[in-house]
Amino acid sequence: MIFGLKSLTNLSILLILVGSNNFHPSAIAKTNNQPQLLAQRPARTANSQPHKVFQPILPKLKQKSQIKILLPKYIPESDGTNPIYAIVETSTPKKYEILLGFSPDCTGGTACRLGVVSAEAVTRSTPRLTGKRVALAKGIAGYFVDFRCGANCSDATLTWRQQGVQYSFGLKAGDRNSLIKMANSAINP
Repeated sequence: MIFGLKSLTNLSILLILVGSNNFHPSAIAKTNNQPQLLAQRPARTANSQPHKVFQPILPKLKQKSQIKILLPKYIPESDGTNPIYAIVETSTPKKYEILLGFSPDCTGGTACRLGVVSAEAVTRSTPRLTGKRVALAKGIAGYFVDFRCGANCSDATLTWRQQGVQYSFGLKAGDRNSLIKMANSAINP
């Protein structure tokens, strides 16, 4: 019975260490006075990094932003045929807005615009979320608003709140599935 209890205790410790994300990336325990590696958190891989279009602007965002920066790993139409550029339009401690365009000097004009990635701290004056409710990764509820076309087409948007921040991704004449994939690529590490 003592052996079973000891094994159960070691298993419980292992499960606690594996489930924890806020500690040192590896966990070491002593068994019979010999240190043993019980669990090691995987290192961040290239897949856990945001899409490469954000690399040039990431230092500026990190320097100014006090909110958690979530950037997508997946961007539709980024297959290499047409280069995509990330252009910081706004960067403050509580807000950032990044234009996704097909030219480095795009200012949001319809011909060069692909979409937008933005985030802002939620306050009492932040309007409630509207649109069609969609399920995102980690049980998060997102709200999809479809695009409209007149002389030009607007962005379809997907907005959600996470840890006191409202995130919104938009794609010019975008579709719901692409926006969900884009959002989930930012939510999942």
